[in-house]
Amino acid sequence: MAFIFKFPDVGEGIHEGRVVDWLVVEGAVVAEDEPLLTVETDKAVVELPSPRAGTVLRLHVPADAPIEVGDALVTIGEPGEEASGGAAGGPRPKLVEIPPPPPQAPVTAGGGRPLATPRTRAMARRLGVDLAVLRGTGAGGRITDEDVERAAAAPAAGAARGESSDEVTIPPRGPVARTAAPRPRNVSTTEAGEVERLPLTHLRKVIAGAMRASKEISAHVTHVEEADVTELVAHYRAVKAEVEARGGRFTLLPFFVKALVAALKDHPIFNASVDEAAGELVLKRFYNIGIAVDTPEGLIVPVVKAADRKTMLELAEEIGDLAGRARERRLGLDEIRGGTCTITNIGPLGGVFATPIINQPELAIVGLHKIQDRPVVVEGEIVVRKMMYLSVSFDHRWIDGAQGARFMTDLVGLVAKPGRLMARL
Repeated sequence: MAFIFKFPDVGEGIHEGRVVDWLVVEGAVVAEDEPLLTVETDKAVVELPSPRAGTVLRLHVPADAPIEVGDALVTIGEPGEEASGGAAGGPRPKLVEIPPPPPQAPVTAGGGRPLATPRTRAMARRLGVDLAVLRGTGAGGRITDEDVERAAAAPAAGAARGESSDEVTIPPRGPVARTAAPRPRNVSTTEAGEVERLPLTHLRKVIAGAMRASKEISAHVTHVEEADVTELVAHYRAVKAEVEARGGRFTLLPFFVKALVAALKDHPIFNASVDEAAGELVLKRFYNIGIAVDTPEGLIVPVVKAADRKTMLELAEEIGDLAGRARERRLGLDEIRGGTCTITNIGPLGGVFATPIINQPELAIVGLHKIQDRPVVVEGEIVVRKMMYLSVSFDHRWIDGAQGARFMTDLVGLVAKPGRLMARL
């Protein structure tokens, strides 16, 4: 019997989202737990699996359409079964017809996009493969990772033999070539001059709502301290050289994560939240550190879980992985939830210091700012040292200014003296 799979309640207060891409077409046979579509919810893009095996009878919404919890997504039935209004137990919903692909043509989802998962699309971008000219070998004509890998290798082999291919093209390095016509610009002329209107993305709307809510909820105060990180940078460079000699990758950020965790243990109110309904301060005895990541579509904060129990090398690897997948919108919901305190690393982008906004329901966010050579007085002499500013924005409703000053003094002390930090690990 056919049934309609509806947008499920994924928890965490999420009640709406957007269909990013369909991974199946009408008429495709799917297995239980096979991905059906990708949905953007909150700050993550996730795949929704099929709750049962069967045949895709109808897709109820097109790609890029907004959805709410409980909305019909897809009707799945037995092979040969036709969709009917009774499947949903009520009036038949408005359905969007997606015609089957023409013979020998690349399969596309709603909106003319080839069927592929976000992971596969990201791989194609990295390898410079145009998905629009590929023929997928996956279920329902979906393009797989293997299809992309074969496409990336095929032109080189063909070029060596002087052959050409009309199915696979590799554009030159740089932006990936697109075969689809560019979206027309929404440009108009006003009395003051020409203007262009760009639609707000779902992610940007989510960020806007979160920022506004945080400013309305918390009484923001920012405390700034200056740190001499000359010794830290020297220690980091020695570790980095050793790690990279073994083929790894290492950054400064794990040092700051470890320093923050140590400071949070001494000042637990900065690793807390408040249950106002119960009238209780909730001190977290675990340390899940959010790392703000700048992506082309907006700020995303993946969370490093149990940061206190991980080595510097483990932190470096995990932060790199989370940041990379954040930029490709491949994070799971659990990877952006459960943070206890957040770090935003603004330094590489420039600027002396900033006043970050608290990531609710946390009570504090630490800002790391630009490291630069500056003249300072050390033991009565002017010398050049590597200096930086660190900031903490905290909720002044629950944290006093004196607590903020003591917290930052201790954090700066750990950053300035890596030996002291190593002794705490």
